[in-house]
Amino acid sequence: MGIIGWIVLGLIVGAIAKLIMPGKDPGGILVTLLLGVVGAFVGGLIGNWVFHVGLGSFWSWRTWLLAIVGAIIVLGIYRLIVGRTSKAAKGG
Repeated sequence: MGIIGWIVLGLIVGAIAKLIMPGKDPGGILVTLLLGVVGAFVGGLIGNWVFHVGLGSFWSWRTWLLAIVGAIIVLGIYRLIVGRTSKAAKGG
């Protein structure tokens, strides 16, 4: 899969991760979509390290599942880090 495929997959997966993990995100939907691109990459790494399989073609269910899991992980970590930082900045 080429770089354009990764970006498109990541943008779609970012939106799916947002649907799975609803809530207010610091940075809005644009940041969430960009985190989806990073999450697709992380999902591919996780698949390679844990299951010894990489991402397949764009239309492979394995590709989508790994990318969604990666996006959820990245979105969760982002919320923990940025949420904690913004609370500390507000004095809470």
